[in-house]
This record gives sequence, structure tokens and C-alpha cells, in this order.
Amino acid sequence: MPTYVYEVVLPDGSAGERFEVIQRMSDPILTTHPETGEPVRKVITAAYFSGKWSDAEAKRTINDDKRLGELGFTKYVKSSKGTYEKRAGDGPDLISAD
Repeated sequence: MPTYVYEVVLPDGSAGERFEVIQRMSDPILTTHPETGEPVRKVITAAYFSGKWSDAEAKRTINDDKRLGELGFTKYVKSSKGTYEKRAGDGPDLISAD
């Protein structure tokens, strides 16, 4: 079941304490705090999806030239003073300061 974020609505209309509630998607939206009875409103937050993401995996993806090209990035590496060679993606094979 999803976890929803609510916040207490203070008398002046500003946001108070936030709390989370696990509810079915079909359950009605809360209008009062389940413990205190204070008025509340639902807060829209970014979705969180758990998965196999890790710092190590992100570093492997960034260092994988083929994968960078597939993702639409272009990677250049300095080969000599003022010269860069393309390692991944679209664009010229060589960039020079000349």
C-alpha cells in the first residue's frame, strides 16, 4: 500500500507538522489528524521507487562510454594540450583549440 504525506493546517492557514499515513488508494483523503483531530491536507511529494540503484552502479554507468552514448551524452577526453578526443556519443571526433 502507498504511503501518503499529510500536514496539519494551522489556524492562520500555514503548514504545520507533517506526518505519513499508509492507506489504500481507494481510501478517502484524510481531513483531520487521526490522533489529534486537527485539520490536515494532503501534500504532493515526488514519487519514490525502490530498485537496484547504488553509487557503485551509477559510477559504472558514467564510466561506461558505450552506455553514455546510448543515453544521448557525448564524452570527450583530453588527449594533449588543447585537444580532446571523442569517446562516446555524437559530434566531431576531435576538438582542438586551433
